[in-house]
Amino acid sequence: MLKIVSIIGARPQFIKAAAVSRAVCIFNKSLYRQDGIKEVIVHTGQHYDKNMSQIFFDELQIPEPDYNLGIGSFAHGRQTGKMLEAIEQTLIKEAPDFVLVYGDTNSTLAGSLAAAKLHIPSAHVEAGLRSFNRKMPEEINRIVADRTSNILFCPTSAAMDNLFSEGIFKNNPSDVQIDIQPFDFNVQLAFQVGDVMYDSILFNEMLSEKKSDTFDRLELKPEKYYLATLHRAENTDNPDNLQNILEAFLKIALTGKKIILPLHPRTKKCIKQLGLSFNSDLMFIKPVGYLDMIQLEKHADAVFTDSGGVQKEAFFLKAPCVTLRNETEWIETVQSGWNLLTGPDTEKIVASERVISGWKRDKAPFTCKSINPTYPYGNGKAAEKIVDILWKIFIKTRQDG
Repeated sequence: MLKIVSIIGARPQFIKAAAVSRAVCIFNKSLYRQDGIKEVIVHTGQHYDKNMSQIFFDELQIPEPDYNLGIGSFAHGRQTGKMLEAIEQTLIKEAPDFVLVYGDTNSTLAGSLAAAKLHIPSAHVEAGLRSFNRKMPEEINRIVADRTSNILFCPTSAAMDNLFSEGIFKNNPSDVQIDIQPFDFNVQLAFQVGDVMYDSILFNEMLSEKKSDTFDRLELKPEKYYLATLHRAENTDNPDNLQNILEAFLKIALTGKKIILPLHPRTKKCIKQLGLSFNSDLMFIKPVGYLDMIQLEKHADAVFTDSGGVQKEAFFLKAPCVTLRNETEWIETVQSGWNLLTGPDTEKIVASERVISGWKRDKAPFTCKSINPTYPYGNGKAAEKIVDILWKIFIKTRQDG
């Protein structure tokens, strides 16, 4: 049996891991025997609020974590150190064949480092992304994870190009059908598999239509509002940036468009510290579950966000997007003309609203229903490819070992 330890800790990772867990179940059923893949889920506790954590396990039908490390929220160094210590103890106990890490959080960093120190093969899902802004904690996390992981699963061709330009791999084909070689701890392998978040949207979009009652609860009408999310440290921890963005939202709201803002705990804390208060034109709500979020994104006139995951979800769901940062890892959304970068600039944000108000959903450059391989984020089979590759490497290594 192949044993995988999946390390997760934050909302986006729950979504990505759910797709891979489903693929593991499908794979095991296809074998008609018990010696397939065993997945052990380790939750670091980076997101511990019920609305940021447990609700995703419930909605996405993710198996309950085998371990909940309960680390919680601390400064970067202390949080990562606590995670590293706890993950190391867990990996020693479980002795997996592979460690699977996702994205660019402190949980990603700690998981990849712990595996490397213990000489356990690790795989990084969503490898190769770069914002080229090293002041972002996420950028440092993803760079270190890419350098220490043995297998790199890239969502796009741009991510593969980034790894190649950094010399992380050389002359390794992106075709997942290549002849798999036995595992070598000193050789990194990179594969372009597509985006597991696209897998999740395809799987959950119709489910959200049936199960979400968010419009009734919030007394909202579809396509009569803007959705906003705000949680990046570069915005929430910078009083000027935070105030500029919120002032832009207020100016936009004065035009008669309601703005819905699910409030991340960090953002709520920072707004309180600044002593800022706003009228009902900004509708602050508690963080929502994934199915509710899909509905809010899908039916928004536009999305304003500093989240990488929300940028993509808006793109998949054909909602115009404004990114409240000066750069993005998801350059395909910008290149398509479906995402505008404004940074935390009040006037640019307000001006962007005037631009996107003329965009039409039926003019979206891509469609989620497409299975065309030229679609930048794959064909919705990324998780299946990841599981297939890990299995083939495992079997090949055992046969030649």
